[in-house]
Amino acid sequence: MQVYIQPTRESWPGIISRPAMNAVALEEKVSAILNDIRQNGDAALLKYTASFDGVTLSQPALSDEEWAAADTIPEPLKAAISQAAANIKLFHAQQIQAPEKVETMPGVVCWRKAVGIEKVGLYIPGGSAPLFSTVLMLGIPASMAGCREIVLCTPPGKDGLVHPAILYAAKTAGITKIFKAGGVQAIGAMAYGTASVPKVYKIFGPGNQFVTCAKQLVQQSDIAIDMPAGPSEVAVFADASANPAFVAADLLSQAEHGPDSQVLLVTTDINTVESVNKALKEQLAALSRGSIATKALENSRAVVLGSATEAMELLNEYAPEHLILATDQAAELSSMVVNAGSVFVGHYSPESAGDYASGTNHTLPTNGYATAYSGVSLDSFVKKITFQQLSREGLHRIAGTVTTMAEAEGLDAHANAVKVRINN
Repeated sequence: MQVYIQPTRESWPGIISRPAMNAVALEEKVSAILNDIRQNGDAALLKYTASFDGVTLSQPALSDEEWAAADTIPEPLKAAISQAAANIKLFHAQQIQAPEKVETMPGVVCWRKAVGIEKVGLYIPGGSAPLFSTVLMLGIPASMAGCREIVLCTPPGKDGLVHPAILYAAKTAGITKIFKAGGVQAIGAMAYGTASVPKVYKIFGPGNQFVTCAKQLVQQSDIAIDMPAGPSEVAVFADASANPAFVAADLLSQAEHGPDSQVLLVTTDINTVESVNKALKEQLAALSRGSIATKALENSRAVVLGSATEAMELLNEYAPEHLILATDQAAELSSMVVNAGSVFVGHYSPESAGDYASGTNHTLPTNGYATAYSGVSLDSFVKKITFQQLSREGLHRIAGTVTTMAEAEGLDAHANAVKVRINN
């Protein structure tokens, strides 16, 4: 890792910056594909599946025969998915809020109700690592929220099929509509609709820079998205109390996602950097995706600062997707976190626990967006609609306030909507 010892605050922005593709060139490529999908629907969708995924399909929809593959996964994996699903349901169930009516003044009652977004689209990355865990993270809260139509798009494998674990996770989450489409073309299909793929109102799911760019572009065409979620990233604060092997494993768990994944180590102990580097080399040799992780680590950084307080200031400025506090003071330092997608507190809280089964959602803001965005939750799949009901007496009580304010703004019709009622 690139090591920075006691860097000045002026140099922090450069140290914690994320690499990015040429935005103009990226948008041009993505826009061209989106426009093709908008104009040519399934034909364009299948064309890009053949071009990018190397698979020729007759249709994007999953057949009944293909669904049967869901039950072919090993029993231990079925049990693991079921346990993870139970924890995710339990955690997200606590986010359900019953409407509470408030009488703001006699005869004036207000309340707010959560209503599921009718049509949502879930994007599940595939390729070298089919993320069936993301199916649970998105599908379970979507079902719990009462979304009427849940559409799932995921790229097919080289055999033209969807990974059985994705299918099993989809069945567990209550998803019945799956389409074999990945990348920008999948985002376009869900945003604009095709003969096969329904148009949705909001799109969820992580992806590379192309997928993230596509989501941001379709957002300009009345389609909502969960958040800008690009390449995965992890930041670890580790002091002298940390176990170097644990820290190295946490860094590698993100680095193996892809060569563009971001890895940052912040410490108050220079010896920790040396110990972690040693552990990284040892563990890399045993990883099946070691070459991918190695490329990600080439852009990783280790920063040595003078105090834990200063370290937390840097980490809050970085606003990581995942933040691990590998220190005996983890509980205390966790109260200082203001910018992070999800926080893992203490030596025995690996980021992979949240990725799969602790219960929290792993679809989180990346690229510094944790300064303003939250991770996916049950709230992400609902709209909050407000209601108010006034009795005749209630309207009389509030009439003076409303008409005075409306007239002061020069909106006479607003005032008259009250006057016509109280005068009749």
